Amino acid sequence: MTDKKSILQSWGITEQELTELVDQNPSLRGIMLGYVAEKKFHDTFLEHPDVTEKSKDDDHNRKKKGDRRILYKGKTLIIEVKSLQTNQVKQLGADQWEGKAQVDASDRRIVKFPDGTALNTTLLLRGEFDLLAINCFAFGGQWRFVFAKNSDLPFSTFRKYTEAQRNQLIASLIAVTWPPQPPFVDNPFPLLDELVSETKDVTISESTETVIEKEAVLTIKKKRT
Repeated sequence: MTDKKSILQSWGITEQELTELVDQNPSLRGIMLGYVAEKKFHDTFLEHPDVTEKSKDDDHNRKKKGDRRILYKGKTLIIEVKSLQTNQVKQLGADQWEGKAQVDASDRRIVKFPDGTALNTTLLLRGEFDLLAINCFAFGGQWRFVFAKNSDLPFSTFRKYTEAQRNQLIASLIAVTWPPQPPFVDNPFPLLDELVSETKDVTISESTETVIEKEAVLTIKKKRT
């Protein structure tokens, strides 16, 4: 069996040419770094014996969204993997850093809230995933991650949203430091253990409705206690 050609061989470019393309096109760099970060996260953390199943949702499947979907100690959990904004990174001292990560969806969709209002937004929701993993490669060029539960992430503070809307929307830019500070930690497993024992207080259902054209609609419902 012949070895599969590398992408450089298939495209007929050199390593230097690909490097120049990535350096000259920040959007390309961001896309590539995002997918590399997902693989690094997977290889580093998801070979744990308590992770008995792991998969990646299809990027084009609008009904199942998650960078990684795992079965951990018998419970299905969804993990979002995000990266730092490189232009927001500052070094404060010896291996001390601060920056911001953009935490939102790739597609706009309509969100219906318990108070009857609706928004067309890219902001992610309380309960839409379980764990956030942020790739901190921009902090000194090392493959490190910080983690926080969805329920511990800051709310959106956008004044044009109602209080009920803000309480269900996660901020689009979230401050991150190294060493990590709450709500972030550098070990995901204590958080996964907490998630296994918790019950979500909201449910999110997705349907397809025709507005101008067919769009995904997420509906948030408070669980009855």
